[in-house]
Order: sequence, then structure tokens, then C-alpha cells
Amino acid sequence: MKMVELLKMTTREERLKALQDAGYNTFLLHADDVYIDLLTDSGTNAMSDRQWSAFMTGDEAYAGSKSYYILEETIQTHYGYKYVVPTHQGRAAENLISQILIKKGDIVPGNMYFTTTRLHQELAGGTFVDIIIDEAHDPTNEHPFKGNVDLDKLDAVVRQYGAEKIPYVCVATNVNMAGGQPVSMANLKALREYTHKHGIRIIHDMTRVAENAYFIQQRENGYQDKSIKEIVLEICSYTDGATMSAKKDALVNIGGFLAINDWDIFEEARNLVVVYEGLHTYGGMAGRDMEAVAVGIAESMDEHHQRARVGQVEYLGNRMIEFGIPIVKPIGGHGIFIDAKAFLPHLKQDLFPAQTLAAEIYLDSGVRTMERGIVSAGRKPNGENYYPNLELVRFTVPRRVYTQAHMDVIAESTAEVFEKRDRIKGLKMVYEPKYLRFFQARFEPL
Repeated sequence: MKMVELLKMTTREERLKALQDAGYNTFLLHADDVYIDLLTDSGTNAMSDRQWSAFMTGDEAYAGSKSYYILEETIQTHYGYKYVVPTHQGRAAENLISQILIKKGDIVPGNMYFTTTRLHQELAGGTFVDIIIDEAHDPTNEHPFKGNVDLDKLDAVVRQYGAEKIPYVCVATNVNMAGGQPVSMANLKALREYTHKHGIRIIHDMTRVAENAYFIQQRENGYQDKSIKEIVLEICSYTDGATMSAKKDALVNIGGFLAINDWDIFEEARNLVVVYEGLHTYGGMAGRDMEAVAVGIAESMDEHHQRARVGQVEYLGNRMIEFGIPIVKPIGGHGIFIDAKAFLPHLKQDLFPAQTLAAEIYLDSGVRTMERGIVSAGRKPNGENYYPNLELVRFTVPRRVYTQAHMDVIAESTAEVFEKRDRIKGLKMVYEPKYLRFFQARFEPL
């Protein structure tokens, strides 16, 4: 280690006060009051010495920055997409592609929703339809590729609405909301064949594509001898474009892009990015950030890095299993997801069991996690709550940040809460924002 960051340890009384001030929403806690931060792996990774040195070579020219062309070449080399529009992070790329491709009344099938993705699709006039395999909705099912698209579900959507009403199929590699579950290469090939026959695009949410490639290498026949770099390139070859939050796989603190193979879509995107982000040769990023992303993309393909990264998550998951804690299986790529319904079976979903559990874990040890259940799912256009089958607490492990000792603290704290689970009561929501309520909603204990 070349640098260390001092962490703050607090008393239970201090944590209770912080939790009350935050409205029992871990997103509203002050980071200074958090001991081990597992809220997200987005922008919380540790950059390498090569990335920090790349910062110093960033070209901050407003137009035609050399850093943009380095980023463009890196994306073309490692991912194979032709055209690149930089953005400040992934959701900005989602906004661009949604505005360009979706018309009012369109249907957008995808392998499980993601919060910001679905919202951008809805704001553009589309309706998301879940076409992930049924196994993904069962936390105990150990299917090795629970991120797979169910082609029968997709075919039913096409038959009902017609291919002309489907601007694209949205495919996430390593499905976040399912527990960091990968998509198989065989499934991607079959999906490409089907969409090609019907003239439908595939847009790839590729924020954790290298982690997905690692799982293909480990679990899918015929890929054990292929490199992660080769597998990533093949994954991308079955898609027509991608949105990327570089804050995950690419190991930076900010950044993203839209990559596309169609010139007309690229032309529209580079016009729109000027309105929302910045000139098309920097988008929402500084030159130094583009340089760091380029280095991070290459580092994400490293075999040793992915083995260590996923291995740390697996270590934490196996510790949880040893304590009898119900988690989503098989263990995913970027975090451990606790099944809050099984952990707190006495709490109905309307009492926000996952939100409650995240608050209890923070209160016990200062470990910050986040809810991925009814609060994150939000409301339907008619105002009714979505009731997802999965009511999860996500323990997201930042890359290259924490040690094995930290993983032990996390597991032991969760086990302490598990021992007293019968005494835990739920929450009620006392403030709900209009969009993406999980970020800013406030709660009170029952």
C-alpha cells in the first residue's frame, strides 16, 4: 500500500443520532459517520499509481482534447464499438440513448430493471418490461447465469406489441438488482440471433462487463482458456451500442460514456451531449478523468485483478453463509445481497424490511449498506408501489479498498444483527421525493 485513509469509529449513541438525522436512510448519512462504506461500488474504488500518473497528462483543451482520442482508441480496442460520446457518468449516457431511440408508447424489454435506466426510459415515453429468466427472482436458486434473458418472454413481448414498437433490448452484464448475476455468452449469442431476425437493436449496460467476463471464464464451457480481454470483446460484439458508468469496472471516481456503432445515432448523441454535458470531445469529463478511464479500462481486463476482486466478494459471502445468514446465491460479482424477506420474515414488504435491516446494520457497527427492494423499485405510472420479488440489502464492495479484516467485521456485525432479528421492527416512510425515492426518502421507526 502506498497510501492509507484513516477511518472513523463511532459509538452506538453517535450512530443512533446520525441515523435519526438521516431519516433512517443510509444515503443521507454523512460519510464521516461511516466506518466501512458498502453503499456502492460506483466511484468509490481506489485508483492505481498508473491512473494517478495519467491524471498529470490530462489535456484540458475545451475542444479536440488529446485525452478524448486516447479514450476513444481504448474503447475501440477493448470493447470494439466504433463511436464514443463521453459523459459525466452512466445515467447521462442512459438519458442520451433514451431520448434518441424511444418514442412515446414504445416498449423496452430488459433483463431486470435498474433504477436510473428505467426512469430515463419512462421519461422518454417508454415502458420497461422485465424479460429476465425466472430463476433471477429466486434468491436461493443457484443457476450460474441468473442474468440471462428469457427468449420466450421476449418473443411474447414482440408478438404482443410488434418489433416496430421496441427501439432496443436493454441488456445489463452482471445484473445489479438480481444480486450481481452474470449473463452467459450462449444467451447473448441466442439473443443476437433473435433480435437480428426481428430488426431490433441491443443496447448494452456494460458498467460491470469485465466482471461478467470473469464469470463466463469460470463457469461456461469453452471459455476457460480465453482471456477476460477476449471474452469482453466477444460480449460487446453481440450488441449495437452501450452505456457505461466508468465508476465501476473502469476504476475511476467519475466518468462514463455512450458507445455506439450506428453513425446516425452517434451524430444525434454528439449534438445532444453539447446541450446536457459539454462539447462532444469531453462531454462531462475533465481531460484527466478521460486519461484515468482509459488506463482503468485496461486494468479491468487484468486476470489477477478480477480474481482478487471477485474473490474478496466471495470471501465475504462465504462468511455470511457460515453464520446462516440468507444471501442471494450464487455469490455475485460486486457485492453480497441479503434476502431481507428471509432475514426478517415477520415484516411485511410495506414495512420496508430491507431499509430496516440496512439501518440496523449501520447502528450495530457503522457499516453502511443500502436497500434494493420496494423502496428502490418505486411506483408505477399509476402511483401504485412496485412489489419486487427480491427485497434485498446490498453490501457493495469497492474495488481495491478494503482488507480481509474489514470483511470479517462486516460479516460478524451482520451475524450480531441476525441473532436479534426477531426483535427488529419496521419503518414507515415520512417523506417521499418524486423520482428515485431511495436516494432521499426519509423514514421513522415503528
